[in-house]
Amino acid sequence: MLQPFESPKDAPGRTVPGRRSPGRRSPGMLEDVPLPRGAAGPWHSEAACRRDEAGLFFAPSKEPTAARLSREEAAKRVCARCPVMLQCREHALVQPEPYGVWGGLTAAERRVVLARRRRREAELATAVGRIAAAG
Repeated sequence: MLQPFESPKDAPGRTVPGRRSPGRRSPGMLEDVPLPRGAAGPWHSEAACRRDEAGLFFAPSKEPTAARLSREEAAKRVCARCPVMLQCREHALVQPEPYGVWGGLTAAERRVVLARRRRREAELATAVGRIAAAG
């Protein structure tokens, strides 16, 4: 079950996978990663992160830079051995997920990927337009 973010810096209305209400077993486990739109099956059931704490993938508020970098590298090591890393990454890019490590990428790295995709799409649209005009 998805629960709202608990940190004040987190966006209202957003959810984080694996957050559970107090009193439940295995708090913080990544068990409820939502499916991307049009997904054929539950790719997240094969995710390596299902066995790890959500705290590894999502930053606590006011985390020192050195601790954040170390935590993100540890999360990326989990992602590197994950059989569904690419599906997870695409999910995070399509949603887009504003927080955490998804598919081996941090939120900042995903913003770079999305900017490159938008730039490529704009270049492609311009090229198609030129070809059509010359046609």
